[in-house]
Amino acid sequence: MTKGLIAKKIGMTQIFDENGRVVPVTVVEAGPCVVVQKKTALNDGYDAVQLGFGDISPKGVNKPEQGHFKKNDVAFKRFLKEFRLDDTSAVNVGDILKADVFAAGDVIDVKGTSKGKGFQGAIKRHNQHRLKETHGSGPVARQAGSMGACSSPSRIFKGKGMAGHMGFETVTVQNLVVVKVDAENNLIAIKGAVPGPKGGLVCLTDAVKA
Repeated sequence: MTKGLIAKKIGMTQIFDENGRVVPVTVVEAGPCVVVQKKTALNDGYDAVQLGFGDISPKGVNKPEQGHFKKNDVAFKRFLKEFRLDDTSAVNVGDILKADVFAAGDVIDVKGTSKGKGFQGAIKRHNQHRLKETHGSGPVARQAGSMGACSSPSRIFKGKGMAGHMGFETVTVQNLVVVKVDAENNLIAIKGAVPGPKGGLVCLTDAVKA
């Protein structure tokens, strides 16, 4: 990883490219992010930078976190994320990273928390089929069906698709293309959809499989 930013999802829209084709994009507010801490292989065993995003009142920060910010002489931030960069020599504590870290045409990975769907059945959660509604299947057309054999193996195998909590989990969408960067307003237009609701927090990094 060579670069990364914390961003807030604004929403989706569409723009036109130079050939007049419609491109669906997700607009995110990327930065400004301040470098709160810098880790090195000598002291910490690996190279990384900790970025802070979003201002917060001192009343919303507990004492250990206040000491963390004051030790590095940076403003209090609401969100902290660590990025393991290959080279941290060009970044120092207190530096401000903005949307111009990325440029149009860059291929990036976007990590966020997907929308929570609550408790859902097996059909919506695992895309299973309905049961037949004829020949006495009864009022269970949307249930999961057989759980397995009887005396052998006398248990349900791990991984069986069943009803349960759906969504609200970490999702990484890979190889998305940066379509446009508005450095003045710290906005980045990314082709396609990114995980999470409007206002959700996402992390932008250069693609690992580009």
